Amino acid sequence: MAAFVDRVIVHVAAGNGGHGVASVHREKYKPLGGPDGGNGGNGGDVVLEVDPNVHTLLDFHHRPHQKAGNGRPGAGSHRHGANGEERVLRVPEGTVVSVGGEVVADLVGAGTRVVLAQGGKGGLGNAALANPRRKAPGFALLGEPGEAFDAVLELKSVADVGLVGFPSAGKSSLIAAMSAARPKIADYPFTTLVPNLGVVRAGDTVFTMADVPGLIPGAATGKGLGLQFLRHVERCAVLVHVVDMATLEPGRDPETDIDALTQELAEYGGDELDLVGRLRVAVLNKIDVPDGRELVDLVRPALEARGLRVFPVSAATGEGLDALGYALAAAVEEYRAALPAPEPARVTITPRAVDDSGFTVERDPDDETTFVVRGAKPERWVRQTDFTNDEAVGYLADRLNRLGVEERLTKLGAREGDTVVVGDVAFDFDPELPAGTPLAEETAGLGGRGTDSRIDAPHRVRAAERLAAKKARRVPYEVTDTWTDEELPGEEPPADDPTGEDDA
Repeated sequence: MAAFVDRVIVHVAAGNGGHGVASVHREKYKPLGGPDGGNGGNGGDVVLEVDPNVHTLLDFHHRPHQKAGNGRPGAGSHRHGANGEERVLRVPEGTVVSVGGEVVADLVGAGTRVVLAQGGKGGLGNAALANPRRKAPGFALLGEPGEAFDAVLELKSVADVGLVGFPSAGKSSLIAAMSAARPKIADYPFTTLVPNLGVVRAGDTVFTMADVPGLIPGAATGKGLGLQFLRHVERCAVLVHVVDMATLEPGRDPETDIDALTQELAEYGGDELDLVGRLRVAVLNKIDVPDGRELVDLVRPALEARGLRVFPVSAATGEGLDALGYALAAAVEEYRAALPAPEPARVTITPRAVDDSGFTVERDPDDETTFVVRGAKPERWVRQTDFTNDEAVGYLADRLNRLGVEERLTKLGAREGDTVVVGDVAFDFDPELPAGTPLAEETAGLGGRGTDSRIDAPHRVRAAERLAAKKARRVPYEVTDTWTDEELPGEEPPADDPTGEDDA
């Protein structure tokens, strides 16, 4: 038998973005083909989707780790990497998602989708980074990591009518008699261990009814099963107190049962949920037992004085169920009519403030020589930088300079050698130029910091220039030393003629 799970902790991880690639087009007779590195693919998202065929969170109980696909890296010849496959988590209607104790999504309605974890963006290749000032970048951007965190999924049943009461009051029998639901029914307490949901039709009105496992005094503080399943009555429009008219337990009667139940609902819901205000109907079940009808006549005036509508019924024989069904349908219709009319979804566009630079710079309170830079742009740029490539680091420095980070640091009193922390990386502050000031190379039409001067030359070397340079390297041989006649190489003179002259 499949278990019912209504609360799980899921470890979600979106896919990482693929890295861009630094590549240069190489083809015969095309010595300067230019950069052709492709971009990396985006990482897949983790998406929650409401599926009407799913009724429990059991799948995530057995498989709590859910990860989307990573983006593929780029390649040469302008080939971009494929995007990672998204991970769709199918959840039942009424699932509430919390991250870090804060509710981030309340999924109601079949087909509702929400992105729980965003995949990382793919890095740009050197082809996308090329511009007139940086014609052939020798670097590419790295892909961003996807979001990863723990999320709490809680199932709160979406039902119009909720049946509450003490164990063995006949809630499961009542829902089985009024709908097609077939919950487990037995003659011992806590037979119902999971909420059961049934669909009831009364005239032209169709509503859903749920029975909650039996409540006992102290349920709101964790006693019994109440604290575990009281969340399933939070969405109910009408709460029905099912009273057992055949109980033989000492100290129990319909009025004390209602008092105990009201106290538990008040402690659990408080003034915010107002569960006590939804408790409008009292169902006196099991009137078919001996002395059951006589007990109804005794307790009816006291219950009606509390403002409750009393309905004597018998789930075993079906007596009084039609009147109860029409009364509940009228209460549900009244609740639905009081709901505000649904408004069409509107897209809200919030422009950025005029004085919003997109980042903040603060001095570390624990260290006067450390400055912390926060902002979506600078932190994303740092994550995309390959710090093993000097050209990529220089490109990062240019971007931060144009954004105005160096200027802001200077205004705050940062000096050369101070520590600047951006994201998870610490730098040594080395101011070079005021923000927005073009470098000498940029003014001349070349790249800025971190560029390759061999590629960004002011002109292309022609064949005639290469030939002239080759001829210039060919220096003719010149005799720099001279010899006398005696030092010229030749045969040595005989021993009896030291002068070396013949006697002709």
